[in-house]
Amino acid sequence: MSIVLGIDVGGSTTKIVAYDEKIIGMLQVRANDQLTSLYGAIGNLLQTYQLKLSDIKKIVLTGVGASLIQENIYGIPTEKVAEFEAIGKGALLLSGEEHALVVSMGTGTSYVEASRKKITHIGGSGVGGGTLVGLSSKLLGVTDIDAIIALAKKGDLANVDLSIGEISNQEIPNLPENITAANFGKIKSTATKADLALGLMNMIYQTAGVLAAFCATGRGIKKILFTGSVADLPQANGLLQAVAALYAHEQLEFMIPKNATFTTAIGAAIL
Repeated sequence: MSIVLGIDVGGSTTKIVAYDEKIIGMLQVRANDQLTSLYGAIGNLLQTYQLKLSDIKKIVLTGVGASLIQENIYGIPTEKVAEFEAIGKGALLLSGEEHALVVSMGTGTSYVEASRKKITHIGGSGVGGGTLVGLSSKLLGVTDIDAIIALAKKGDLANVDLSIGEISNQEIPNLPENITAANFGKIKSTATKADLALGLMNMIYQTAGVLAAFCATGRGIKKILFTGSVADLPQANGLLQAVAALYAHEQLEFMIPKNATFTTAIGAAIL
């Protein structure tokens, strides 16, 4: 076998993909430090998919933690690729698109214009998964992402967010009365932790979605691909599509490719 391991060493998790003209396996690992996460991901993948080190011809690293590695891993040729290149290439492969804006939602959020010929990093936002976990710790007393997801499923945005209809009795073009005027602008005394959890998620996805729309319309792009682990949470599609509805007149299309969590690792492997 001539497998390439694409590994995205992120700020809080490591994503790893085994690739040999197609995806053979993938998984992600959380650990207290990036090196432990990196080596744990390799061992876990080999055992899970019954692979051997001798099956691996190359390891390709990307992400913020890639800089920690200065030599070959386990004697296997190891190289690094730029994270934004990996984000763009991985998103195009997963989606089948030729040209798109790629929004990578991890600890923070990055915006990349991707085509078959060129990858361009546009910019980023500090609002992302780190924001969700950090504010959940203070507001909810919860840091486990699965617990946050479970809480948000029971939440009601009407108990935390101020809507356009509540501050204006006039119709505003392209702004439905139920759209958010201010995140957390109306926290009721009866608001529950579930309401706050959903409010946090709504704020994060609205921020990502609106910034994506600004980037896309400014560059004449119609397809917007949301990738990364935060894009794969159960609430992501519904909350992002609510933002997309605001830009229907621009004919923007919000999409979350299958296996969005592993986009960057896949991009590293194919690069």
